[in-house]
Amino acid sequence: MSDITRKDITRKDIEARGVSGLTVRVERPVCIGSENCVSLAPEVFVLGDDQVVTFVDDVQDIDRERLLEACRICPVDALVVTGPDGEQIVP
Repeated sequence: MSDITRKDITRKDIEARGVSGLTVRVERPVCIGSENCVSLAPEVFVLGDDQVVTFVDDVQDIDRERLLEACRICPVDALVVTGPDGEQIVP
């Protein structure tokens, strides 16, 4: 992770979407643009002009396990997934 810590992240630094019954958050200051998630789930993630991962405009539901794996492979844990009950699943 970069010099930023999770306690430094504010709401404006987070982008969240509901996907396949889960809530996926991109913690933008943490992202290093590795594109691992984009490679595994291009129907959900895209690399923005600022070299930070964001969501595609029209996010489609995908296989839940593939979505979880796409979030798990983030080398800096910039993707946080919570279930319908609010329990954190990833990382």
